[in-house]
Amino acid sequence: MEVYNKLTDLTKKYPRLTVALGMFDGVHIGHQSIISRAVELAKKIDGKSVVFTFSNHPLSVLAPQAMPPQIGNNILREKRLEELGVDILIAMPFTKEFASRRPEEFLEILRVNLAPYYVVTGPNYTFGYKGKGTQRMLLREGNAYGFTAEICPAILRDGRPVSSTRVRSLLAEGDLHTASDFLGYPFTLIERVIHGDERGRVIGFPTANLAISEQRVMLPNGVYAVGVKFQGKYYNGVANIGNNPTFAGCNRRIEVNIDSFHGNLYDKLIGVEFLEKLRDEVKFSGVEQLVKQIKKDKEKAKTYWRY
Repeated sequence: MEVYNKLTDLTKKYPRLTVALGMFDGVHIGHQSIISRAVELAKKIDGKSVVFTFSNHPLSVLAPQAMPPQIGNNILREKRLEELGVDILIAMPFTKEFASRRPEEFLEILRVNLAPYYVVTGPNYTFGYKGKGTQRMLLREGNAYGFTAEICPAILRDGRPVSSTRVRSLLAEGDLHTASDFLGYPFTLIERVIHGDERGRVIGFPTANLAISEQRVMLPNGVYAVGVKFQGKYYNGVANIGNNPTFAGCNRRIEVNIDSFHGNLYDKLIGVEFLEKLRDEVKFSGVEQLVKQIKKDKEKAKTYWRY
Protein backbone atom coordinates (compact mmCIF):
# COMPACT_ATOMS: atom_id res chain seq x y z
CA MET A 1 0.00 0.00 0.00
CA GLU A 2 1.30 3.43 -0.94
CA VAL A 3 1.03 6.06 1.80
CA TYR A 4 0.96 9.83 1.27
CA ASN A 5 1.01 12.34 4.14
CA LYS A 6 -0.03 15.29 2.01
CA LEU A 7 -2.47 16.04 -0.78
CA THR A 8 -0.97 14.55 -3.93
CA ASP A 9 -2.02 14.66 -7.58
CA LEU A 10 -2.38 11.01 -8.59
CA THR A 11 -4.41 11.51 -11.76
CA LYS A 12 -1.54 10.84 -14.18
CA LYS A 13 -0.10 7.90 -12.28
CA TYR A 14 -3.48 6.28 -11.63
CA PRO A 15 -6.20 7.28 -14.13
CA ARG A 16 -8.93 5.06 -12.62
CA LEU A 17 -9.45 5.57 -8.90
CA THR A 18 -12.15 4.73 -6.39
CA VAL A 19 -12.05 6.82 -3.21
CA ALA A 20 -13.36 6.00 0.28
CA LEU A 21 -13.87 9.02 2.53
CA GLY A 22 -13.90 9.00 6.34
CA MET A 23 -11.79 9.14 9.52
CA PHE A 24 -12.06 5.37 10.10
CA ASP A 25 -11.00 5.48 13.76
CA GLY A 26 -10.56 1.86 14.79
CA VAL A 27 -11.61 0.60 11.33
CA HIS A 28 -14.65 -1.18 12.82
CA ILE A 29 -17.04 -3.38 10.81
CA GLY A 30 -19.01 -0.36 9.60
CA HIS A 31 -15.83 1.20 8.24
CA GLN A 32 -14.78 -2.13 6.77
CA SER A 33 -17.97 -2.32 4.69
CA ILE A 34 -17.20 1.10 3.17
CA ILE A 35 -13.56 0.29 2.48
CA SER A 36 -14.32 -3.17 1.08
CA ARG A 37 -16.88 -1.66 -1.27
CA ALA A 38 -14.32 0.87 -2.53
CA VAL A 39 -11.81 -1.96 -3.10
CA GLU A 40 -14.49 -3.95 -4.95
CA LEU A 41 -15.42 -1.03 -7.20
CA ALA A 42 -11.75 -0.34 -7.96
CA LYS A 43 -11.31 -3.92 -9.17
CA LYS A 44 -14.46 -3.57 -11.23
CA ILE A 45 -12.91 -0.74 -13.26
CA ASP A 46 -9.42 -2.27 -13.23
CA GLY A 47 -8.25 0.66 -11.13
CA LYS A 48 -6.87 1.42 -7.67
CA SER A 49 -8.60 2.02 -4.34
CA VAL A 50 -7.81 5.10 -2.26
CA VAL A 51 -8.67 5.96 1.32
CA PHE A 52 -8.68 9.75 1.77
CA THR A 53 -8.54 10.68 5.44
CA PHE A 54 -6.69 12.84 7.97
CA SER A 55 -3.70 12.13 10.19
CA ASN A 56 -5.40 13.98 13.07
CA HIS A 57 -9.06 14.05 14.09
CA PRO A 58 -10.83 17.23 12.87
CA LEU A 59 -12.07 17.92 16.41
CA SER A 60 -8.46 18.21 17.58
CA VAL A 61 -8.43 21.47 15.58
CA LEU A 62 -12.07 22.60 15.64
CA ALA A 63 -13.01 21.78 19.25
CA PRO A 64 -10.18 20.16 21.25
CA GLN A 65 -12.35 20.03 24.38
CA ALA A 66 -14.81 17.78 22.54
CA MET A 67 -12.13 15.49 21.10
CA PRO A 68 -13.09 11.85 21.82
CA PRO A 69 -10.44 9.35 22.90
CA GLN A 70 -9.25 7.43 19.87
CA ILE A 71 -9.72 3.68 19.40
CA GLY A 72 -6.54 3.23 17.40
CA ASN A 73 -3.54 5.23 16.27
CA ASN A 74 -2.44 5.92 12.70
CA ILE A 75 -0.18 2.85 12.71
CA LEU A 76 -3.08 0.53 13.52
CA ARG A 77 -5.35 2.20 10.97
CA GLU A 78 -2.72 1.88 8.26
CA LYS A 79 -2.22 -1.81 9.06
CA ARG A 80 -5.97 -2.54 8.95
CA LEU A 81 -6.45 -0.69 5.67
CA GLU A 82 -3.62 -2.62 4.07
CA GLU A 83 -5.15 -5.89 5.26
CA LEU A 84 -8.44 -4.86 3.62
CA GLY A 85 -6.69 -4.53 0.27
CA VAL A 86 -6.48 -0.74 -0.02
CA ASP A 87 -3.95 0.33 -2.64
CA ILE A 88 -3.33 3.94 -1.62
CA LEU A 89 -3.73 5.85 1.67
CA ILE A 90 -3.76 9.65 1.78
CA ALA A 91 -3.68 10.78 5.42
CA MET A 92 -3.06 14.52 5.37
CA PRO A 93 -3.08 16.90 8.36
CA PHE A 94 -6.43 18.55 9.12
CA THR A 95 -5.93 22.29 9.55
CA LYS A 96 -8.07 25.36 10.16
CA GLU A 97 -7.37 26.43 6.61
CA PHE A 98 -8.68 23.14 5.26
CA ALA A 99 -11.71 23.35 7.56
CA SER A 100 -12.64 26.70 6.06
CA ARG A 101 -13.10 25.29 2.55
CA ARG A 102 -16.64 25.16 1.22
CA PRO A 103 -18.02 21.71 0.30
CA GLU A 104 -17.73 22.58 -3.39
CA GLU A 105 -14.04 23.35 -2.92
CA PHE A 106 -13.49 19.96 -1.32
CA LEU A 107 -15.17 18.24 -4.26
CA GLU A 108 -12.94 20.23 -6.60
CA ILE A 109 -9.89 19.05 -4.63
CA LEU A 110 -11.00 15.46 -5.23
CA ARG A 111 -11.57 16.13 -8.93
CA VAL A 112 -8.21 17.83 -9.52
CA ASN A 113 -6.02 15.48 -7.46
CA LEU A 114 -7.77 12.12 -7.79
CA ALA A 115 -10.42 12.39 -10.54
CA PRO A 116 -12.29 9.44 -8.98
CA TYR A 117 -14.69 7.24 -10.88
CA TYR A 118 -16.45 6.38 -7.61
CA VAL A 119 -16.62 8.03 -4.18
CA VAL A 120 -17.78 5.79 -1.33
CA THR A 121 -18.82 6.96 2.14
CA GLY A 122 -20.98 5.98 5.09
CA PRO A 123 -24.41 7.47 5.85
CA ASN A 124 -23.14 10.04 8.38
CA TYR A 125 -20.19 11.43 6.44
CA THR A 126 -19.98 15.23 6.15
CA PHE A 127 -17.37 17.49 4.57
CA GLY A 128 -16.53 21.12 3.96
CA TYR A 129 -17.04 24.18 6.13
CA LYS A 130 -19.05 23.32 9.26
CA GLY A 131 -19.85 19.93 7.73
CA LYS A 132 -22.34 21.45 5.30
CA GLY A 133 -21.47 18.88 2.65
CA THR A 134 -23.58 15.74 3.08
CA GLN A 135 -24.07 12.39 1.37
CA ARG A 136 -27.06 13.91 -0.42
CA MET A 137 -24.79 16.52 -1.93
CA LEU A 138 -22.38 13.80 -3.05
CA LEU A 139 -25.21 11.93 -4.77
CA ARG A 140 -26.59 15.12 -6.31
CA GLU A 141 -23.37 16.82 -7.42
CA GLY A 142 -21.12 13.83 -8.12
CA ASN A 143 -21.68 13.77 -11.87
CA ALA A 144 -20.70 17.42 -12.15
CA TYR A 145 -17.32 16.53 -10.64
CA GLY A 146 -16.88 13.37 -12.70
CA PHE A 147 -17.72 10.66 -10.18
CA THR A 148 -20.55 8.43 -9.04
CA ALA A 149 -21.24 8.53 -5.31
CA GLU A 150 -22.24 5.46 -3.35
CA ILE A 151 -23.43 5.65 0.26
CA CYS A 152 -22.98 2.40 2.17
CA PRO A 153 -25.72 1.55 4.67
CA ALA A 154 -24.85 1.37 8.34
CA ILE A 155 -23.97 -2.01 9.82
CA LEU A 156 -26.41 -2.72 12.65
CA ARG A 157 -25.98 -4.47 15.96
CA ASP A 158 -28.93 -4.67 18.38
CA GLY A 159 -30.91 -2.56 15.92
CA ARG A 160 -28.48 0.35 16.08
CA PRO A 161 -25.59 1.35 13.82
CA VAL A 162 -22.11 0.25 14.77
CA SER A 163 -20.11 3.41 15.40
CA SER A 164 -16.80 4.51 16.87
CA THR A 165 -18.77 6.11 19.72
CA ARG A 166 -20.37 2.77 20.62
CA VAL A 167 -17.00 0.97 20.44
CA ARG A 168 -15.41 3.55 22.75
CA SER A 169 -18.20 3.13 25.30
CA LEU A 170 -17.95 -0.66 25.21
CA LEU A 171 -14.19 -0.59 25.75
CA ALA A 172 -14.39 1.93 28.58
CA GLU A 173 -17.07 -0.23 30.25
CA GLY A 174 -14.92 -3.34 29.86
CA ASP A 175 -17.22 -5.18 27.44
CA LEU A 176 -14.31 -6.62 25.50
CA HIS A 177 -16.29 -9.28 23.63
CA THR A 178 -18.93 -6.94 22.19
CA ALA A 179 -16.31 -4.31 21.36
CA SER A 180 -14.26 -6.92 19.49
CA ASP A 181 -17.41 -8.05 17.64
CA PHE A 182 -18.02 -4.44 16.57
CA LEU A 183 -14.39 -4.02 15.55
CA GLY A 184 -14.30 -7.30 13.66
CA TYR A 185 -10.99 -8.18 15.35
CA PRO A 186 -9.64 -8.29 18.94
CA PHE A 187 -9.15 -4.85 20.46
CA THR A 188 -5.54 -4.12 19.57
CA LEU A 189 -2.81 -1.66 20.50
CA ILE A 190 0.27 -1.07 18.39
CA GLU A 191 2.68 0.94 20.51
CA ARG A 192 6.37 1.41 21.19
CA VAL A 193 7.85 -0.33 24.24
CA ILE A 194 9.01 2.10 26.92
CA HIS A 195 11.54 1.64 29.71
CA GLY A 196 10.00 0.52 33.00
CA ASP A 197 11.28 -0.24 36.50
CA GLU A 198 12.41 -3.77 35.51
CA ARG A 199 10.70 -5.26 38.57
CA GLY A 200 9.19 -7.98 36.39
CA ARG A 201 12.63 -9.11 35.33
CA VAL A 202 13.75 -9.30 38.96
CA ILE A 203 10.82 -11.52 40.01
CA GLY A 204 11.15 -13.79 36.98
CA PHE A 205 8.40 -12.34 34.76
CA PRO A 206 9.93 -9.67 32.51
CA THR A 207 7.42 -7.32 30.92
CA ALA A 208 7.22 -5.05 27.90
CA ASN A 209 5.79 -1.75 29.11
CA LEU A 210 3.48 0.45 27.05
CA ALA A 211 2.41 3.97 27.99
CA ILE A 212 -1.31 4.78 28.11
CA SER A 213 -2.02 7.99 26.24
CA GLU A 214 -4.81 10.28 27.44
CA GLN A 215 -5.86 10.49 23.78
CA ARG A 216 -6.63 6.76 23.62
CA VAL A 217 -9.65 4.85 24.91
CA MET A 218 -8.59 2.06 27.24
CA LEU A 219 -10.05 -1.01 28.92
CA PRO A 220 -10.52 -0.93 32.71
CA ASN A 221 -7.63 -1.92 34.95
CA GLY A 222 -7.08 -5.64 35.26
CA VAL A 223 -5.19 -8.66 33.98
CA TYR A 224 -5.87 -9.92 30.45
CA ALA A 225 -4.94 -12.85 28.23
CA VAL A 226 -3.33 -11.34 25.14
CA GLY A 227 -1.65 -12.16 21.87
CA VAL A 228 1.49 -10.26 20.93
CA LYS A 229 2.74 -9.61 17.40
CA PHE A 230 6.36 -8.64 16.87
CA GLN A 231 8.31 -8.66 13.61
CA GLY A 232 5.89 -11.01 11.88
CA LYS A 233 5.70 -13.54 14.71
CA TYR A 234 2.84 -14.22 17.13
CA TYR A 235 3.35 -14.85 20.83
CA ASN A 236 1.01 -15.59 23.72
CA GLY A 237 1.03 -13.38 26.76
CA VAL A 238 -0.58 -11.88 29.85
CA ALA A 239 -1.01 -8.12 30.25
CA ASN A 240 -1.75 -5.98 33.27
CA ILE A 241 -3.45 -2.62 32.81
CA GLY A 242 -3.12 -0.42 35.87
CA ASN A 243 -0.87 1.15 38.45
CA ASN A 244 0.77 -2.03 39.77
CA PRO A 245 -0.55 -1.34 43.31
CA THR A 246 1.75 -3.88 44.99
CA PHE A 247 4.57 -1.43 44.33
CA ALA A 248 4.21 2.25 45.21
CA GLY A 249 4.67 5.13 42.78
CA CYS A 250 3.66 3.49 39.48
CA ASN A 251 1.88 5.44 36.78
CA ARG A 252 -0.96 3.74 34.91
CA ARG A 253 0.53 1.64 32.15
CA ILE A 254 0.30 -1.68 30.33
CA GLU A 255 2.77 -4.39 31.33
CA VAL A 256 2.93 -7.39 29.01
CA ASN A 257 4.62 -10.65 29.94
CA ILE A 258 5.30 -12.48 26.65
CA ASP A 259 5.43 -16.25 26.91
CA SER A 260 8.58 -17.95 25.57
CA PHE A 261 10.10 -14.69 24.31
CA HIS A 262 13.72 -13.71 24.85
CA GLY A 263 15.06 -10.48 23.47
CA ASN A 264 15.27 -6.72 23.82
CA LEU A 265 12.04 -4.87 22.94
CA TYR A 266 12.91 -1.40 24.20
CA ASP A 267 11.80 1.35 21.77
CA LYS A 268 10.37 -1.23 19.35
CA LEU A 269 6.78 -1.48 18.11
CA ILE A 270 4.66 -4.41 19.25
CA GLY A 271 1.00 -5.24 18.68
CA VAL A 272 -1.07 -6.44 21.63
CA GLU A 273 -4.44 -8.15 21.05
CA PHE A 274 -6.70 -8.33 24.11
CA LEU A 275 -8.47 -11.71 24.18
CA GLU A 276 -10.08 -12.09 27.62
CA LYS A 277 -10.09 -10.43 31.02
CA LEU A 278 -8.72 -12.82 33.66
CA ARG A 279 -9.24 -10.81 36.84
CA ASP A 280 -9.30 -7.35 38.39
CA GLU A 281 -6.12 -5.66 39.48
CA VAL A 282 -5.23 -6.54 43.08
CA LYS A 283 -2.75 -5.21 45.64
CA PHE A 284 -0.78 -8.09 47.12
CA SER A 285 0.88 -8.17 50.52
CA GLY A 286 4.25 -8.98 49.00
CA VAL A 287 6.24 -10.26 46.02
CA GLU A 288 5.73 -13.94 46.91
CA GLN A 289 1.94 -13.64 46.70
CA LEU A 290 2.23 -11.67 43.47
CA VAL A 291 4.43 -14.34 41.84
CA LYS A 292 1.99 -17.11 42.83
CA GLN A 293 -0.88 -15.16 41.26
CA ILE A 294 1.03 -14.45 38.05
CA LYS A 295 1.64 -18.19 37.65
CA LYS A 296 -2.11 -18.80 38.10
CA ASP A 297 -2.88 -16.03 35.59
CA LYS A 298 -0.63 -17.59 32.96
CA GLU A 299 -2.19 -21.00 33.50
CA LYS A 300 -5.69 -19.55 33.16
CA ALA A 301 -4.66 -17.56 30.08
CA LYS A 302 -3.83 -20.79 28.22
CA THR A 303 -7.58 -21.33 27.81
CA TYR A 304 -7.76 -18.18 25.67
CA TRP A 305 -4.43 -18.21 23.91
CA ARG A 306 -4.77 -18.87 20.20
CA TYR A 307 -1.68 -20.99 19.65
